Amino acid sequence: MSIDVAARDETPASGSQPPAKRGHRVLAPPVTGQEIVLICVIAVLWVILGFATPAFVSAGSIQPLLGAVAPIALIGIGMTVVIITGGIDVSVGAAIAVCSVITAKLVLVQAGLSLPVAVLISVVVGGLLGLLNGVLIAYGRVHAIIITFGTANIFLWLSLKLFNSTTVNNIPDTLAPLGNGAAGRTLGVPNSFLITMVLVAIAWVYLRHTAGGRHFYAIGGDQLAAELAGVKVRQRVLIAYLLTGLLVGLASCIVVAQGSNLGQNVGNGKELAVIAAVVIGGTSITGGRGSVLGTVLGALLVQTVASGVTQLGWRSELSDLFVCVAIIIAVGADLIRERARRKR
Repeated sequence: MSIDVAARDETPASGSQPPAKRGHRVLAPPVTGQEIVLICVIAVLWVILGFATPAFVSAGSIQPLLGAVAPIALIGIGMTVVIITGGIDVSVGAAIAVCSVITAKLVLVQAGLSLPVAVLISVVVGGLLGLLNGVLIAYGRVHAIIITFGTANIFLWLSLKLFNSTTVNNIPDTLAPLGNGAAGRTLGVPNSFLITMVLVAIAWVYLRHTAGGRHFYAIGGDQLAAELAGVKVRQRVLIAYLLTGLLVGLASCIVVAQGSNLGQNVGNGKELAVIAAVVIGGTSITGGRGSVLGTVLGALLVQTVASGVTQLGWRSELSDLFVCVAIIIAVGADLIRERARRKR
């Protein structure tokens, strides 16, 4: 028995349209209401910051901004799928540290390997870390936040051992095509951001227009019902965490490419930024609804605030405060919507 669940980026309000005929799938609109709101908020912020500090809208400011969005949005693709299934991964920050130090120290500085090999090794390492999470969560039947909190500490310990209490210095420019320099741009746009948008488009189509993608929504909506309908729940959950790990590996290459030195705090706070981007983008923290497009907009909003705070000369803690407040508001709004749906 198979299941065919409509992609639920946004559920139409009750009574707003007649019910669909049996056997017909009703897809949500390409852009949801929350995504339109995010686009408007980002546009208003850019206008305000453009007047407050004209340098914000210069190429020298926008290009690094897009470069900073890329790794957060990349990992956000996997995190969106994870949260859609009703899970969460708080280990991505520590996983970035592991992948980054292996890539920078062992692969580039010590071994001097080429870009394709460095990217491949980082992606494989990230995939193994994600696979560990996926196996423990899918087959261990333990809540995701407990597992990933535990693995986050293991990954952090491993990264500190690899750093050996020193900063990785004199990293060669092997990964320059993924960095913020001239070699890392195509037509003025960072290659890392272009790669991210291509992967976002692929993920958007897969989640929205394929049976496999809709299965992730089904698991988050009602795992037992999905399992009874024939969805391989454990396999899908495993894939979600594996995908996140693979994207962490790719994002780590972008992080390494953005400088010639790498500190031990490389992954600090990245898990909060990624989760913030996903939740602000409209993905339900309780699972069953979400969109990778919203995640990209959420990442862009978070990085816009961080960049604006820096250019205005304000304390960096204000951007962290914004992220925390935005998460609370987004989660609160999501819970209110969920309660409203259950009352209908």
